[in-house]
Order: sequence, then structure tokens, then C-alpha cells
Amino acid sequence: MPVEFLSDEEAAGFGRYRGPPTQADLDRLFFLDDADRALVSKRRLDHMRLGFASQLVTVRYLGAFPVDVLDVPHRVVEYLAEQLGVEDPSCLKLYGERAQTRLEHAWTIQEALGLVDFAAGRDDLARWIEARSWTTGDGPKLIFSDAVEWLRSRGVLLPGVSVLARLVASVRDATTARLYDTVADSLTSSQRSALDGLLVVRDGERVCDLERLRRSPATVSGPGMVRALERVREIADLAMPDFADVPIRRLIELSRYGLSGKPTSLRRHPPTRRHATLAASVRFLERKAIDDALELLDLLVANELVGTAVRTADNEVLRTHARLVEAAGSLRAAVTVLFDGINQPERPTLDELCASIGQVVPMDTLERAVATVNELVPTGNASSQDWRTVLADRRIVTVSGFLSILTEVIDFDADVGSTRLLEALSAVPAVLAHRRPLNADDIDEEIVPAAWQPTVFAGNDRNDGEIDRNAYLYCVLVEFQRHLKRRGVYAPASTRWTDPRVSLLDGEQWARAKPEVLTALALPETPTGFLAEHREALDAAYRRVAAHLGDTYSDLTVDDRGRVHLTALNAIPEPDSLAALRITVAAMLPRVDLSQIVLEVMGWEPGFVEAFRSWSGSDARLEGLDISIAACLTAQAMNVGYGAMVSRGNPALIRDRLSHVAQTYITAENIAAANRPLIERQAGIDFAGLLGGGLVAAVDGMRFVVPTQTIHARPNQRYFGRRKGVTWLNMINDQAIGLGAKVVSGTVRDSLHVIDVVHNQDGGQRPDIIVTDTASYSDLVFGLLHLLGYSYRPELADMPDQKMWTIGRPPAAYGSLTTAARGRISLARIEQHWPDMLRIAGSIHSGAVRAYDIVRMLQRDGRPTPLGEATNAYGRIFKSMHMLECFDDETYRRDIKGIRNLQEGRHALAQRIFHGRKGELFQRYHDGMEDQLGALGLVVNCVVLWNTYYIDLAIKQLRAQGHDIN
Repeated sequence: MPVEFLSDEEAAGFGRYRGPPTQADLDRLFFLDDADRALVSKRRLDHMRLGFASQLVTVRYLGAFPVDVLDVPHRVVEYLAEQLGVEDPSCLKLYGERAQTRLEHAWTIQEALGLVDFAAGRDDLARWIEARSWTTGDGPKLIFSDAVEWLRSRGVLLPGVSVLARLVASVRDATTARLYDTVADSLTSSQRSALDGLLVVRDGERVCDLERLRRSPATVSGPGMVRALERVREIADLAMPDFADVPIRRLIELSRYGLSGKPTSLRRHPPTRRHATLAASVRFLERKAIDDALELLDLLVANELVGTAVRTADNEVLRTHARLVEAAGSLRAAVTVLFDGINQPERPTLDELCASIGQVVPMDTLERAVATVNELVPTGNASSQDWRTVLADRRIVTVSGFLSILTEVIDFDADVGSTRLLEALSAVPAVLAHRRPLNADDIDEEIVPAAWQPTVFAGNDRNDGEIDRNAYLYCVLVEFQRHLKRRGVYAPASTRWTDPRVSLLDGEQWARAKPEVLTALALPETPTGFLAEHREALDAAYRRVAAHLGDTYSDLTVDDRGRVHLTALNAIPEPDSLAALRITVAAMLPRVDLSQIVLEVMGWEPGFVEAFRSWSGSDARLEGLDISIAACLTAQAMNVGYGAMVSRGNPALIRDRLSHVAQTYITAENIAAANRPLIERQAGIDFAGLLGGGLVAAVDGMRFVVPTQTIHARPNQRYFGRRKGVTWLNMINDQAIGLGAKVVSGTVRDSLHVIDVVHNQDGGQRPDIIVTDTASYSDLVFGLLHLLGYSYRPELADMPDQKMWTIGRPPAAYGSLTTAARGRISLARIEQHWPDMLRIAGSIHSGAVRAYDIVRMLQRDGRPTPLGEATNAYGRIFKSMHMLECFDDETYRRDIKGIRNLQEGRHALAQRIFHGRKGELFQRYHDGMEDQLGALGLVVNCVVLWNTYYIDLAIKQLRAQGHDIN
């Protein structure tokens, strides 16, 4: 093996044919034009002309002359012979009888084509490799492959494989050394000393500071929040420079290694590399620490404070309900007697009324009823059962510890509508320091919402003008969390909690990108005619459906309230031939273990194993790495741990080896890269083509209970009962292969993340149609997905409750749909905000912003902003057309149901594989969750691809044996 990053097979195939070219390549690259024919025609004998032509097309195709013309594939020789009129292509074997002839022809071809030797282009190539390596950090194998293309495109003849490989390796090593030097030279001696201190295990500690700092907080409590903020402060105090001269991608790679590698390994590195790695790690660890702290704050406020207060208030209502009902019954009886007496022609005296009431309700019972009502029903607008009152009664010491340092540790900024709230939060330490009761001069009354005012300003037992300190502080905290979620308040130094508007394409950047974006998304800069076309299409759809109501549609009815009812689809009976075929094919499939499937699929796709690159940046490959990776993937997918995979007789399956491979190679990024070749291979199998064309995709979530303490799991009574969990939101196409996934907390709606999953698929062709369930639907998602060029078709389970929309008032031709179409879409609103809608679509399309942040930005507390309302209006056009298509076309509905059933079946397979530890996810950190569920998705794709491949073989074998399969 000439160099360690190339396998023997890759080195042997350098500058040689790796199988016959495709017909498309033959027609494109092996066709002899007039100039080629003129060169060839100077040779008289058939074998000379054919040999010369073989050298000519080979150097143009490979960038190198063939060592032996007999190595040229027979298909190429036949293609050339046909063009040259050579009747016997086998005469080519005579061409090699005189070696000097081949060399002379090569010199002639080199001069005619203007090819130059490698020595003439070596320096330019070295500079290109240096620039490529410096900016991207790509591995040597990828740079080597692209260097071959660079040489070919510039007419430089390929050198020997060792020459080129050593050049790539040496330049890349020099660039890496330059990276370490550049980063390390930016550090002061005190900063280097502080970084070295991160790797020291102090007396009484079990781990070093680096290991401690890179652990995310797990305890959801006030003290836990204080520790999270102290972590942010400790990292910020290291004060690393910005490293503006270093490409961000190289810093990210350095930080990945530093944040995942073992401290003992980092200590063994030379000082320059060690300091550079630690410095980059600290830079990105600061962002991660801020993200974790704000994630913890959101969870603490939403679930532990507000959630607990709401549950307490609800329980109090239930507890007091029986007493209040009893008291109200007594009062009702007394008041009934009172009204009966008052309404008599001769009104009784007061004593007579009291006597009549006493006969129905004893006076002592009536007094107790009044006392109960006074106790349980508050005066004014306050409510003793309101969760805000319950929260205000909680000791402020729970949150005072982190409230006093929150704005000191993390720098926040705010938009115009949230500036005063941020100022109020910054003033909280002063409020906490007050020893006397608060009054109106001590706080900002304007930031207290109406719902909080009865609790903050006018508690039941509070004097007028006095401020409830606890209520005010909790009010500020809850309102801050609400504004933070909608990004009215944001942390510029954060990754997940920053202002998405900063990342939107704008100014010259948007002006440059706009033409390409509008072309790619097929959107006009001026929407008037575009929206008019949609108006006509929507009107035509209403008229078409209305015309058939009552006679053509037997499964569609409209009730007196205008609610549309669509009967459920009946299953189409399976023909007996299909049931028999399924049994026959199943019996033909091999029976293998899950790990064997993964290993076999690895053998099909070389890019599978190559995708697993070490975080350390080392290119050395372990012997039997494919076996170790297969074992780690299988263990994680089955949720059984590595113990079940250990085999003492195989060095690739030793526990320490598996642990090292899991930590170093099994990452979400590598898994996504390994998934790409599986997606592409699935698309090339004939049976997969029968399932679908790959242009329809479905997005849905699998729910996993997370029994460990973590800030990345949330409660959801519907999915997790009394426990917490996460959602694995994943996308498949109609060929049953998984295209991508994302791990999200268990409480948020899937619709917040659907677009990110759709727009960041691992590989394969881009789907045109997106299908989801009702939980992932919203008008905003409709609008954004259609702006991004997708056709959105959610399965709407609650069809009668769905609101339909028209542009303008519906005409009488809509018939009974007129009442159903009660919504009105304002095209003027869409036109007013169209430029901003285009800019948002372009920013998502280009990857400048996450769609999740945009969705959050466009709707605040469930109420859309003006731009969000315009996007909603645009989405309602397509939602209404989607509903009308469901009414009009049974096949349309069956296609949606079909891919939804396909995804449910794939989820059932995933649940069966992920069987260990009762199917619960025990990862504490978000990265670990993504890695393990990513491994599950990759293994499921291996199973799907393996089954598809062998089903296809079985069907072809049955057809070859004469079976009639339609």
C-alpha cells in the first residue's frame, strides 16, 4: 500500500478503468470528432488506428495513458472500432508488439491535446490543495479524489499514485500544522496555562475541569440553574480570542475533537496542537453552555414553576368544588324563598321572610354557606385558584439565586417590544435587595400584563399601593421566558436562542441571492399575477366539488352547520395472488442476524464505512473497523449496550475497542453521511421503483420515554404518561427509506420542526410532496412549505372542524360549501408582505436560518405577527385546495393514507429493533440522543435496503421460472 489513507484496491485502480463506462459516458467522452479522426487517420493499419484511438480516449477520460492498451475495456474498443470501421476489434492485441510505437503515439496525443506533465502543474496543485485543506479540513482521500479531477480538468497528466498521495498528505499535514500554530499563537501565556489547567484532575475531584465543563446540566431546579450559570461564567472567564483569521469550519472540527475526546489523549498531544484544540473547544463550549442554561431556564419556568402552579391551582379547584357546591345549594334554596316572597302581591315582613327561609334552610347552615363562599370566592378580579396566585405564594428563594446573576452572566438583547421587560429583569437584583415593602416607584408597572395585575397590585390581604414582591418577581421571570421563546428577547452569543432576524439574508447579500432563489423556488418578485392564478384555481376547485355534491360523492356530506363530513376509506381487498406471492417471497429470503445485515450492506457500499471519520482528525484506519462499527450500530439500535456484542476471540469486538469506536466514530454527522449511499442504492432497485418514485415523503414522530434526569426531555401526558420523553421526528420517502431525522423535546408541536427535517435530508432526490399527520399541520407550515416549493398534504383527521377559506365572498355556485368556506383570505395582506415572505423563504432555502426559529418568530404566544398572518393567509389558499382535492379524489386520499401506513409500519420495525431496556432511551444529553436514535435510523435503513434487494431478487427469479407476476 503506497500511502496509508488509500486501500490496496484504490491504489491499484488509480489512473485505470474501474469497469466499463456507461453508454452515456461512451457517447459523451469516447465519441471521436473530426479533429480526433484526422489524428487517427494518419495511421494506416487497423490495429494502429484502433490502438491510437484507445490511447486518445483513455487519456481524455482518465487523465493518464494506459499502461497496456489491452486493459481498455472491450466495450470501449468495440465502440471505437465501430466508429473507425475496423471489422475485427481483436486486432488491438497486435498494437503492443512494439513498445516504442505506444510511446511515440502518446507523445503525439499529448502535443495535439495540449497536455502537460505533472511537474509543470505541481506547484499550482499544491497551492490548490493548501487552500482546500485550510478552508475545509476535508480528509486526504476526498482531497486526493478531487485533485485527480483538478489535474484532468486542466490538462495535466496524472503522476504515479505515490507521488500524488504524498503531495496531498504533506500539504495537508503542513496546513494542519499551520492551523495549530495560528490558533495557539493568538493565545497569551496565561491563557495557555489556563487551558492546560482544564486537563488537571484536582485533589478531591474525580474528573478534570474540561470533563466537568462539557457536561450539560441535568437537574431542573433553582440551584441547578445557578450551577448552569456558573458554568457559563467559568467558561467565559477563560476569555478566548475570536480567531478571526481561521475558517470557522476548521475551528468547529477542532472543537468537536476537544469536546468528545478523552482528556488523557489531549494531554499527550504536543503543546501547540493541545492548546489549539482546547482553545477552539472553549470557544464553542461557551455557546453550548449558554444554550444549555437557557434550555434549563425554559424547562424550569414552563414545567417546574408554571406547570406545578397550574396543577396545584387545578387540584385546589377540585378540592373546594364539593364545599362550594354544597354552600351554593343552600344559598340557592334561601334566595328562591326570598324571591318567591318578594314577588307575592302582599309582600311578607322581614321576620316572616326569615321564618320562611329558616323552614327551608336552617340559619346556622345558611351562615356556614355564606362563610364558605366568602372563603372560596375572592373579591374583585382576583382568583384564589389562579395559578399566578399559587406561584406568588411560593418562596422566592427558589429562583432568587439565579435571577440575581442571570443578566450579569449572559448578555441579552431585545426588540422594541421587549426592551422594557429586559430592563426590568436587569433591575431584579435591586428589587431583591430591597428590605422595605415595594411600591410603584420601585418597579416598572408597564411590563405587568393584565392577567398578573390582580396578583401583583391587589392581593386579597394586601394594602392598596403595596406591591407583592414575590408576585412581581415571578411575573418578570415568566414574562421573560415567554419573550425569550418568541425571540423578543434573545442571547446574541447563543446558537439556539439567538435572534433569527440577524441571520436572514439582507441588503447586498439578499440582492445577490434573490435571482437564483426565485428561480429555484419558481416564485415571482411581483405577486399580483401569481396570486390571481391561485385565486382562479381555488375558485375552479370549489365549483368542481360543489357541482358534484349530492350525486357523484356518496362519501361526502355537508350538515346544516356547514361542517363537511368525509367517510373513512374502506380497505381494498388483497387479491389471493398477492397473498400467495408474499408467502412465497418471504420463504425465499435468507434468515440472518441483524448485525449480519448491517455488515452485508456495508460490503455493498464502500461509502458506508468511509463516512465514519474520527473526531480526532486522524486518518489512520483500525483493522476490522467495519466490524466494530457494525457492532456499535447494532448495539445502539437494539438498545442493549456493548456487552452483548463483546467477543474475546475477535480483536474488533473487545469492549474497550467498541467503547472507543462508539465515542470517536458513531456521531450524528457521520451517520447522516453513511445514510446517503443507502438512500441512493435503494432508489436504484427495481422493486423500490414499484413502491414509488421517491418524490413523495412523509414526516412523523416516534416517542421515547427518557427515565434519566435531563433537560432535553419534557413531559407529555398523552405520550409519556407521568414521565418525560423526546420525539424522534423522521422523514421517509415512498420507497420506504429514511431520508433524515431530528430529536426534539416531547412537549412541542411537531409543526415547529417539520420544515427543518424536510429541508435537511441526508441524501437522495428532493421530494415534491410532503405528507404529515394532523399534529404536524398548521396554516403557517402550509404557507412556508409552498413558498419553499413543496406540495403539502397533511392527513386531516378532524375534517369537520377544519375551516375552509375563499378569496372574496363565495358565489352561489359553491352551493352547500358556501357555509363551510367561512374564512376570507386577504390577497392585499399577502402582497403587502410579499418581499419579506420571499426573503424568509430564501433564507431557509439557502440554510441561513433554521425554519424552527422562523416559525417561532412569526407567531408570538399563539398569535401571529403581521408577517406571520400574511404567511398564514398564503397557506390557507393551499390548505383549502388540499381539502377540496381530498373531497374530489379518492385516489388522492388513498395515496396520503398509503405513505402514512408505510411510515407507521417502519416505526413498528424500529420499535421492534429498539427493544432493550423496555424501549426507553437512557441518554442524558442531546448529542447522545441524536447519536443513538441516528444509529437506530441507519440500522432500520439497512434492514429496509436489505429486504428490498432480496425481494427484488426473489421476484426476478420467480419471473425467470415462469411465474406470472403483474
